[in-house]
Amino acid sequence: MTDYVNFNPRQSAMDEARQLLTAAARAAIAKGLLPEAELPDFIVEVPGDNKNGDIASNLTLAGARAFRAAPRKIAEAIVSCLDIEGSLFQKVEIAGPGFINLFLSPAYFSGVVAAAVTNPAYGRTDFGQGRKMNVEFVSANPTGPMHLGNARGGALGDCLAAVLDWAGYDVTREFLINDAGNQILKFGKSLSARYLQIFRGEDAVPFPEDGYQGEDIKVRAAQFAEEVGDKYVDAPAEELQKAITAFALPKNVQGLKDDLGKYRIQYDVWFSETTLHESGAVKAVVDKLTEMGATYEKDGAIWYRSTKYSAKYGVNRKKTEDGEEEEKDEVLVRANGVPTYFAADIAYHYNKFAVRGFDRAIDVWGADHHGHVARMKGALDAIGLDGEKLDVVLMQLVRLVRDGQPVRMSKRTGKAITLTDLLDEVPIDSARFFFNLREPGSQMEFDLDLAVQEDSSNPVYYVQYAHARICSLLKKLAEEGVEFGGVDKCDLSLLTDPAERELIRHIGNFAAEIVSAAKSYDPARITRYVIDLATLYHKFYNACRVKDTQSDLCQARMALCLAVKNVLCSVLGMFKINIPESM
Repeated sequence: MTDYVNFNPRQSAMDEARQLLTAAARAAIAKGLLPEAELPDFIVEVPGDNKNGDIASNLTLAGARAFRAAPRKIAEAIVSCLDIEGSLFQKVEIAGPGFINLFLSPAYFSGVVAAAVTNPAYGRTDFGQGRKMNVEFVSANPTGPMHLGNARGGALGDCLAAVLDWAGYDVTREFLINDAGNQILKFGKSLSARYLQIFRGEDAVPFPEDGYQGEDIKVRAAQFAEEVGDKYVDAPAEELQKAITAFALPKNVQGLKDDLGKYRIQYDVWFSETTLHESGAVKAVVDKLTEMGATYEKDGAIWYRSTKYSAKYGVNRKKTEDGEEEEKDEVLVRANGVPTYFAADIAYHYNKFAVRGFDRAIDVWGADHHGHVARMKGALDAIGLDGEKLDVVLMQLVRLVRDGQPVRMSKRTGKAITLTDLLDEVPIDSARFFFNLREPGSQMEFDLDLAVQEDSSNPVYYVQYAHARICSLLKKLAEEGVEFGGVDKCDLSLLTDPAERELIRHIGNFAAEIVSAAKSYDPARITRYVIDLATLYHKFYNACRVKDTQSDLCQARMALCLAVKNVLCSVLGMFKINIPESM
């Protein structure tokens, strides 16, 4: 039986079309039908309408100048030498001013169905060649609950990592725990104030103006008080802050792990920022930048020449006190000797590339971090690495709507909606699917009403129903004594109905769509693909009877149903969405 590992039908057809056209053009030159000339670069593509062929090429238009002839005349010469015997193509036509259109053969369609039925990993490719890819996403501060942006970032990052894995990369999912720096100091001060207020009263203990006001801070302080009593009421502020932070921070980090686990996200690495400081990695990076001439001292602080190194990646701008934006260099080490978060971030990315050896790193950030992209990429150049190897996916905001109106507050808490609020209200399947319906850079509306609907208007339900429908059909056939005899015993050439051919074409595009989604860092391509697959299956189901039809045709159509079922399973499994067999 044919080995369909890493089989990409559409790409195979396009590659073969290019080879055939190249060979035909050279044969036309050898026969004197075309003048001696170097073959031009030309396009081989899948046209929008397959009435114009399954594969189209502009070779003749691109070669008009080189061959000093009209494109149609060039096309006639090339087509006269085009040998498609035994290829994936059964017919070739010249269209319009000279486009060459090739039509796929029955063997292509049969091969697609056979591959999708026999290979459980159909759609996987070796495009990535096993290159090491780090995908860092969410990385929320462990000082409070995750917000709605983290919900989108979690689904996006996890599904992007899955797409990259299917495209043949060696993928590591990573969460950076921001457990050092100013936000942790603020966290400790906020907890300390709430702890002291328990014993002394709220009026007696002022709360820091910039402190974290959330109810979660009060809960953690109360837990600490229950465990240690009033032991730290009269302790020095620094001692109390250290103790209560050491108590609360691991609990908050575990809370992040639990919430993300509920969201079906499992990380390979939870990376602690603190380890960079404790190991001396932050200091080493600052020293290395200084050796490279990328820093200078001013007002007792060490500055990084950001404006010099970030220019090639775009203008590095920061807001000034009057709200205007201007180019500014960055402080790496403050005058008091404390490194900034930016210094730690450089050390963190240095660790990804220079220490752990990733070929490429992808960071999923909120769109409000766009100004940091050029700074970070430039810093990698400055330290002797390659900033081009860092890719940042900027993710736009989410707008929750109910009854067509925006929803900003949780009914339960009266506060901003968190990840757990969302997952309490809508199915996890809907959340993960909906957040990947739009490309990361586009703003999106999340319709809470639609997410809970159990009908075809809900896109994830619609896709799941296609799978359940196939399972139901195969079960009914089995009850009638009709079992699938195996793809090697099927006459797949019987699948000639337009609805069948359209469906098979789409199945044949699966691996190519995986590669395209991996290239563009856009898993929404796959959600759109699988919605279209479900639509084409329902169209086929209504147009072509599987039950109560002639035996050979029934077996061929069962094979097609199994091919669709396997692709649906692959996409839903890839995105960690339930795969129901009945609905």
